[in-house]
Amino acid sequence: MAKITTFTDPAMSILPILCYPDPRLHTVAKPVAKVDDRIRQLVQDMYATMYDAQGVGLAATQVNVHERVVVVDVSEGRDEPFALINPELLWASEETQLGEEGCLSVPGIYDGVERSTAIKVKALDENGNERIIEAEGFKAICIQHEMDHLMGKVFVEYLSPLKRNRIKTKLLKQQKQAERA
Repeated sequence: MAKITTFTDPAMSILPILCYPDPRLHTVAKPVAKVDDRIRQLVQDMYATMYDAQGVGLAATQVNVHERVVVVDVSEGRDEPFALINPELLWASEETQLGEEGCLSVPGIYDGVERSTAIKVKALDENGNERIIEAEGFKAICIQHEMDHLMGKVFVEYLSPLKRNRIKTKLLKQQKQAERA
């Protein structure tokens, strides 16, 4: 069984995750002007939130911070996190793959989304250093999914209107039940 990294650093906070169909999930994130202590703290809080929710990726948009910041850890040991600040897609393979995706903002829902099997992304890390990430397979899919969030797009938007409406109705019903409990 894979080890789940947990954070006990009191300086890290678990942030509330927005749930679909919250309209704030459709906000287009603005570029980060400067990688400073505030952004480094955001990255640390996002790692803590992602691990706490047992996710493999999280975009700042999902925690109601509308800046271009993504964190990812698809490693089996859950011990290889990385941040992408102001990520830019440089290249995506023409070859695509239909894979089942889920999302921390769409809890309990999984469905097929077609994505490029390999990508190349330019971004800053949490120290402000530029890096080029070449990814394929699950890592590439995860990065594309999180970058969509920065553009205000949730994976269910790749699905048919019928499926999307069913998911929206189901999640709204669950939210109302949770509020009453």
